Amino acid sequence: MSMKKNDDVPPILYRLAPHDPAGHRYRITLTIASPSPAGQRLSLPAWIPGSYLIRDFSRQIETVSARAGTRRVTVDKIDNHTWQAAPCEGPLQVEYTVYAWDLSVRGAHLDETHGFFNGTSVFLRVHCQDHEPCLVDLAPPRGIDGWKVYTSLPEAAGHKGAARRHGFGLYLAPDYDALIDHPVEMGTPQVSRFVAHGAEHELVFTGVAPNLDLARITDDVKKICETQIAFFEPRTKRAPFLDSADRYVFMTMVTGDGYGGLEHRASTALMTARKDLPVLGQQGQGEGYRGFLGLVSHEYFHTWNVKRIKPDVFAPYDLSQPDLTRLLWVFEGFTSYYDDLLLLRSGAITRADYLRLLAKTITSVARTPGRHKQSVAESSFDAWTRYYKQDENSPNALVSYYTKGALVALGLDLLIREESSGAYSLDDVMRLLWDRYGRDFYRGKPHGLPEDGLPALIEEATGVDTRRFIARHAYGTADVPLASLLETQGVKLQWKTSANIPSLDVRTRKQGDSLTLATVLEGGAGHKGGLSAGDVLVAIDGLRVDAPAGLDLLLAQYRVGDRVTVHVFRRDELREFRVKLSGPEAAECVLV
Repeated sequence: MSMKKNDDVPPILYRLAPHDPAGHRYRITLTIASPSPAGQRLSLPAWIPGSYLIRDFSRQIETVSARAGTRRVTVDKIDNHTWQAAPCEGPLQVEYTVYAWDLSVRGAHLDETHGFFNGTSVFLRVHCQDHEPCLVDLAPPRGIDGWKVYTSLPEAAGHKGAARRHGFGLYLAPDYDALIDHPVEMGTPQVSRFVAHGAEHELVFTGVAPNLDLARITDDVKKICETQIAFFEPRTKRAPFLDSADRYVFMTMVTGDGYGGLEHRASTALMTARKDLPVLGQQGQGEGYRGFLGLVSHEYFHTWNVKRIKPDVFAPYDLSQPDLTRLLWVFEGFTSYYDDLLLLRSGAITRADYLRLLAKTITSVARTPGRHKQSVAESSFDAWTRYYKQDENSPNALVSYYTKGALVALGLDLLIREESSGAYSLDDVMRLLWDRYGRDFYRGKPHGLPEDGLPALIEEATGVDTRRFIARHAYGTADVPLASLLETQGVKLQWKTSANIPSLDVRTRKQGDSLTLATVLEGGAGHKGGLSAGDVLVAIDGLRVDAPAGLDLLLAQYRVGDRVTVHVFRRDELREFRVKLSGPEAAECVLV
């Protein structure tokens, strides 16, 4: 069925060709049937939803030209992200090239093995026509055979030249917001498919991955998807993406050491390390594979929480500048809580595995001094300028709205269960959020959660007043009282140290043959002794130190309170400091 808003006006047409794989360039031709009489304005998003940093994707546009029929039309760049075409009679045709060599989940990448792009990197926005339907004509690379297309963007059924499943040709989006929310992978990946509660899903793995155990991965991911669909829709078990696509696509780039994910309305782009994926004949479940399943669970949960249940300021996004909200701890933190919890409920991991993962998060937050300075609400608001621009002092100054946000979610879940005598939980809150803000978001009723709306919604869903808890632990910097809350559910929180090794209270990183101080923790031994981030550790009491393990072995020869002479290079200057060793780093959490 055609999605055209006005049958008399053709959709905006983008033709994208991977015309120079060796040079990593896409060529895009944009045709606008009815350009603005005053001159058509065009722009590229400055950031991509889910990654809260100005990315300046427009810097990768190398050339721009335009014409109307046989007449050349002048195009001027008027700011970092925006171009203005001179007035003309339509149709206006704009041709531009995009350099695509960003191997990440956020941008665009092209070589002779595959092509990948997010729409925010390649599709110029046609101002004042954002709500018009968009046709995308995907062309195959010249001289390379066998490539197929993998995307959740619907084929343009009913249009001449419409693509067939996984084929090149025409695809259709109802508007610009949808156009940039369906990334595309093209090439010859390893692919597996499954159906979860009647909805089709595809697993697409790009990159070298010998003997990949696709059957095992497919079985585990299917369980995760079915669990999450039933979590939000226990009665209908209807997948959320069926409002905009007929399938969900997991696009995974396999590399030597990559990790990350970015959510979209009917797909996700993932990166994972080759060693973290199971191979044929491999037994057991390693930590790396559990991490991959947790990533899958996290990004799939976003299909509901942030792609459809949104903060009010994201309805709609303003992709020209930062969209500031204090609620990322709800949308990323709650998702970080549920990603591992739903792995457990799906049977993909054991209870013991889950408790270890949760303990790891608790330990991570406890070892972040910045949690005493910054709340997760402040961390959310400052994501653009601080969380996504971390430096050597960030552990001393910041807290993660992912990890502490997950602990706030856990605390709310436990508090609700305790106060309601087990009648309600955070699950009821998530379902009310879905019912009120998410289910109909792409059905003509887009509105989001108000900045101050969560406490009242929790009370409506559960009858529990959480205002004081949220004020202290989300908008304040108090630690979540997890020991007492977990005890109500029969789980004991304990702290232990693996060895009584003295510490410099620093974090290090290996650089070539040198060991550099990445962070000096505020108030710790190194800070008091004069050490600074960036110092290259040379020796302690005259003995060379050149690896993290070597540092631990050397410090094990001392006692807490001993004074040592530390030699470092600061820039190109050799410096000497006397440091009084402190006790071991913060203990490790154990849940039993």
